[in-house]
Amino acid sequence: MAKKKKDLRRENIIEIAAQLFKQKGFSGTSMRDLAEQVGMDAATMYHYISSKDEILKTICFGIATTYITQLGEIESSDSSYIEKLKALVRLHLHLMTTKGAEVSVANNDWKYLSPEALQEFKDLRSHYEKRFASLIEEGIQAGELQEVNRSVALFTLLSAVRWVELWWKPNRGITLEELENTILTILFNGLEKKQP
Repeated sequence: MAKKKKDLRRENIIEIAAQLFKQKGFSGTSMRDLAEQVGMDAATMYHYISSKDEILKTICFGIATTYITQLGEIESSDSSYIEKLKALVRLHLHLMTTKGAEVSVANNDWKYLSPEALQEFKDLRSHYEKRFASLIEEGIQAGELQEVNRSVALFTLLSAVRWVELWWKPNRGITLEELENTILTILFNGLEKKQP
């Protein structure tokens, strides 16, 4: 029971840290800032977390692991390549709208990871991008996708959803379903209305 309570407290600290890092940046956030937000003194907080670096690593690798795990499930599904790519876009949108602060930190503050963790994180990101690009390549080979430059297609899809982490708020006047459907329509069908 005590272990569970400690784990929950630690998760809460990491969640609040992600929000602070998103607002002030990793380098602009002190452990004192975090302790103040969490509502405990710094000495007590160190009972749950050893350093700011540990928090950053936990956030970055937590998000990276989620992406890679979900990618594996999507790759092994029986869906068409177009549906797999749509599922990956949905995954990015889902994480940005449910774990926006963590995604923002993983996207923007990863460069502050310790050298060893930094290389491991870059490798994970590269691995993810290669597997994503492979789905595009396989979709082209299967005749499901247009013959386009794979790298341009990959980074167009990734950058086309990246803005959501900065823009999304629940009170935007658009539901998550509308947001997702609009983005998927634009990315996979374009804006041009096909004439009958």
